[in-house]
Amino acid sequence: MTEASTSLRAMVLLRVCACLVVMLAVALIFGGAQLWQLGGSAYYFITGVSLFAAGVLLWCRRELGVLLTAATVLGTVVWGVWEVGLDGWALLPRVALLLVLGAVVCFSPIRDALISPVRRRSWLATLVPVVAAIGVGALLHHFTSDLPADPMYAMGTAHWSGTPRPVETTPSGDWLHYGNDQGGTRFSALSQIDPGNVAELELLWTARLGPTDSMQVTPLKIDDTLYVCNSNNDVAALDAETGQQKWRFAAGVDRNKAPHRACRGVAYYRVPERTGTCAERIYTNTLDARLIAIDARDGRRCQDFGTNGEISLRKGMGEVEDGYYYVTSAPTLVSGKLVIGGWIADNQYWGEPAGVVRAFDAVTGAFVWAFDMGRPDRQSEPPEGETYTPATPNAWAPMSADESLDLVFVATGNATPDYFGGYRREFDDAYSSAVVAIEASTGRVRWAFQTVHHDLWDYDVASQPTLVDYPTANGSVPAVIQTTKRGELFVLNRETGEPVVPVEERPVPQTGGVPEDRVHPTQPFTVGLPSFRGPVLDERDMWGITPLDQLWCRIKFREAHYEGHFTPPGLVPTISTPGYMGGSNWGGVSVDVSRSVLVLNTNHVFNYLSLLPRAQADALGLKPFSSDQAGSSHVGGLTPGARTPYGGQSGPFFSPLVAPCNRPPYGRLSAVDLTTGKLLWTQPLGTASESGPLGLRSLLPLPLGTPNSGGSLVTQSGLTFIAAAQDRYLRAFETVSGKLLWQTQLPAAGMATPMTYLSPSSGRQIVVIAAGGHPYIPTARGDYIVAFARPAGSK
Repeated sequence: MTEASTSLRAMVLLRVCACLVVMLAVALIFGGAQLWQLGGSAYYFITGVSLFAAGVLLWCRRELGVLLTAATVLGTVVWGVWEVGLDGWALLPRVALLLVLGAVVCFSPIRDALISPVRRRSWLATLVPVVAAIGVGALLHHFTSDLPADPMYAMGTAHWSGTPRPVETTPSGDWLHYGNDQGGTRFSALSQIDPGNVAELELLWTARLGPTDSMQVTPLKIDDTLYVCNSNNDVAALDAETGQQKWRFAAGVDRNKAPHRACRGVAYYRVPERTGTCAERIYTNTLDARLIAIDARDGRRCQDFGTNGEISLRKGMGEVEDGYYYVTSAPTLVSGKLVIGGWIADNQYWGEPAGVVRAFDAVTGAFVWAFDMGRPDRQSEPPEGETYTPATPNAWAPMSADESLDLVFVATGNATPDYFGGYRREFDDAYSSAVVAIEASTGRVRWAFQTVHHDLWDYDVASQPTLVDYPTANGSVPAVIQTTKRGELFVLNRETGEPVVPVEERPVPQTGGVPEDRVHPTQPFTVGLPSFRGPVLDERDMWGITPLDQLWCRIKFREAHYEGHFTPPGLVPTISTPGYMGGSNWGGVSVDVSRSVLVLNTNHVFNYLSLLPRAQADALGLKPFSSDQAGSSHVGGLTPGARTPYGGQSGPFFSPLVAPCNRPPYGRLSAVDLTTGKLLWTQPLGTASESGPLGLRSLLPLPLGTPNSGGSLVTQSGLTFIAAAQDRYLRAFETVSGKLLWQTQLPAAGMATPMTYLSPSSGRQIVVIAAGGHPYIPTARGDYIVAFARPAGSK
């Protein structure tokens, strides 16, 4: 190549680079000026001015342009490390692009064209000021950083050093309830698969249950059969060893009649002293609000249950349009009764269907009792011409039961609409976002504990109450552990509802909101356990893939009214931390009862929300969906809030590149020692391989920690199994240390809770998970039930 062509190439590169530098500079100047005016960091404006000058000088072929670019890059490194320390994910949008830009300008034909050979420096020599810049930034961060502390570490950390307490397993190795036991611990006493051999797990079989929108079911296993459902409420019986279908029941649901199509489980009942037809039954709720009983042997309807094997759950509800009321969680079987709650559409109008909890006879389907929050002293069905109280908090989460105490434990949501509570009544506020212990025989309330007072943040209690014998200094206490979307763990005496681990009321922000509503002055916080709500946000927590979308997020943060957790919604946008995915969601927790170790997966994606005055909401054409639109309606976005003064706008706090505005990780898996209250370990859950900007797959196996949905399984042998993340992996961890021992990629995202059982034909322990993705989280979708086991003949 001639000297002339080399010079021409350098000149073209110089001009292109100068243009790119100026374009970046202009964006930083205008965005930075806006951020600075809002009281935010001046860095972006100053850097924009510096880069603009550097770009002009480069265009003019001035050596000073290279030097000014280098100085800007070094200054950025100092600033970035000073702001966030050596956190790689937090540093990425701050320094990566500028470092690439600096490398192009300072180590390319541009440098050779503008700087004399005498003054050029090698790569090695240039590393010295970069390392120095990192050191200066680190020192400044160490001595001046005032980032809020993460309450996850409030109790400190520890290594588990106890001795496992042996727990007997049933000879059949069955999985009889949604959470394995009635208390929902998701603990299996099986121990064939252990930390020493879990790496030997291999695919045993795959079954498909399509067509379906997603697969969120936790199968039941009874004798030699698995019972599963898909999102259309079709139920199938599969051979536990081979996965071959024995029978399939079609529920006949119109999938277009529900906005949130999910079936998370079925229930099983063996009728006492009965043999033959329907002596063993499977129950499923449907998206069109029916409860159906099926013969577990052949999948036929149990004709002695209701009419033609089903009852309508709309009785007593008044006129209910399709998509406004149905049940997604498995029925709860307790003392021969089926206890049912229900999911109510979010944010459509005040006066939506009742959130009533009801019990029905498991043999006949006859009504037994109702817990109507507006009439808690009346357990009967409504008299002719009346309905259950509309607009009451619903109970869509899985439930738990303690037959020895005659109690069923119900987790409730808040009364719709989520973000405006001005029309809520005293009984709404008494039972919303709470754990309610109801007598299984009568339907009367024994006690209730509220996790959020006057909930304005969509902090439904979404996960199953978990019943354990909780270790204390005075011996074990029968307790219920309730995890929440708030990321707070509450431990209550399940006989009385009194806190076993202390709870204190703390003042929360009061400014903002709207005049037609009220804000509760305090909220409950557990003292003595880690909290997974995350630290109070700071502008420095804003993230992006590039400096520009990070700048956008910082501007939006400054434009919002945010005073920390529980900032009340208002006309000015607010940030809800955690968002409506949690914290913890319906996946809940698992508890290794042999070690008293709790395992939970949490989300760390926030919401950006505001209220819209009625006139503005109406002008936007916001109306409650009708029955013919039910299948296309969705959670979040613009919502009508009809019959109230306000509509709403809510959604994840994302940048224009559809990336969360807060820094990773967005999902975590953690373990807590219940004996000491200390955090044992925490780590990001999921890699970036199946996620990326604009919803594209990055294919990068980086430990990002992704949004997750589903739960975990723990075993007596010391293993935790979980999928839940976007990246399609099912993983096995050592429960006490968090060490990853095994992983395999599923055909679709496993946004469900795994289970395990013994196969009666081979005697092998098998691990099963549903893999179907999620309708609202960008994931690979499917209709799979996938089973894993060690090779035949393994010892």
